[in-house]
Amino acid sequence: MVGSRMSRKARRHFKKIQRATTKFMLQEVASAIQTDLDKRHLSYDEALMLGNLIQNRADQVPGDGIVYAISDRDAYRRTLELYLRDALLTRTEQLLLWEERRRLGISEDEHEHLLAQLLSQWKRQGKNVTIDRFVKPSGGTGNV
Repeated sequence: MVGSRMSRKARRHFKKIQRATTKFMLQEVASAIQTDLDKRHLSYDEALMLGNLIQNRADQVPGDGIVYAISDRDAYRRTLELYLRDALLTRTEQLLLWEERRRLGISEDEHEHLLAQLLSQWKRQGKNVTIDRFVKPSGGTGNV
C-alpha cells in the first residue's frame, strides 16, 4: 500500500500512524503532516496518501470521534457538511453526494458511518437535520 519512494519525512509519519493507539494521536500526526505540507517538506501526494492511511487506521482504533486529515474521506466529509449546513439533505444533494462517493472511492458503509458521526455531532449541539427519502439510481433504466 505504501510506495517505496516515500521521503524520509513521510516514512517517519507513516511509522507514527502505525504506532498510534488513539484518535487523538492520529489527529496529532495529521496536524504534523499538514504543517509539513505547508512548509513544503512533503508533497501533496504524500500528504494525501498518509491522510488516507490515517483514516484507515482511525477505523481500527476505538472511539467515535472524527479525525481531520488531508484525505479523500475528509474531502467527502467537507462536502457532506456543506450539504448539511441548511439542516436539509435533499434528493438532489444525495445524488450529488453519490457521484462524489463514486469519484473519491468512498464506500456506502463509509458514507453511512460518516453521516452518523456528523448527525450525532449536530444532535449534541441541539440541531436537527431532515433527510429526504432517496432511492439510489439504478444502472441501466435511466429513470430517477
